[in-house]
Amino acid sequence: MLGAPLAQRGFETVALDNLGYGLTQVKPGATPSYDDWVDLVVDFLAYEQSRDDRPIVLYGLSAGGMLTYHVAAKAPRGALRGIVAMTFLDQRNQQVRDESSHDLLTARIGAPFMGLAARTPAGRPMYPMSLAGKMSALANNPDAMKVFMKDRISAANWVSVRFLDRYLNYAPAVEPADFDACPVLLTQPVEDRWSPHHLSLPALSRIIKVPVDTVMLDNAGHYPLEEPGLQQLQDAIADFVTHHTA
Repeated sequence: MLGAPLAQRGFETVALDNLGYGLTQVKPGATPSYDDWVDLVVDFLAYEQSRDDRPIVLYGLSAGGMLTYHVAAKAPRGALRGIVAMTFLDQRNQQVRDESSHDLLTARIGAPFMGLAARTPAGRPMYPMSLAGKMSALANNPDAMKVFMKDRISAANWVSVRFLDRYLNYAPAVEPADFDACPVLLTQPVEDRWSPHHLSLPALSRIIKVPVDTVMLDNAGHYPLEEPGLQQLQDAIADFVTHHTA
């Protein structure tokens, strides 16, 4: 969707599977939290910088969007030249939590309960992401949804109660009002039924010390598989990277 087209344009691209997703192996018995996600990417940036001094831009899809911000806020200054996301969801904001959770009951009652459970051994059991978030809105293409909802390393994944609690309540190292690490680009699908544009504004509207731009992806859903949005996504990121790494 993105890595291969950008590689064909001459950019080096790396797709990073975070803990509990994709092909990343987690030690048996370990219970990674969202904090570990942030730390893993910060460490990955350090590793990449140890190899050479080429500039790095992070892109985050879905929940990975706000992750790019959390990483940029914690990483050493100069580690990144920019962050790009499909959505920036600050789950500490009640409206964001209400509209992006599976349902209002989960947002208002389930989330606080998870907070209590996460501090006990009850934080270790796994919980299906299909009941935590609006996985039914992951893509607007019915055939793609059939594939995603059967994929245990993607949409059909389960994560720990502890992970969900930390994801919902994570406080960045630097709050948006003070963020000055690097420029920011939101690539917002117009037909996103899970995280529409207004849910990114509580975070983005507070970032005033660095450039913040938005590109709308026409006809595209939460996973922007549709044209012309997919082409617009590739073009916008290529332009952003070229401009901020020249």
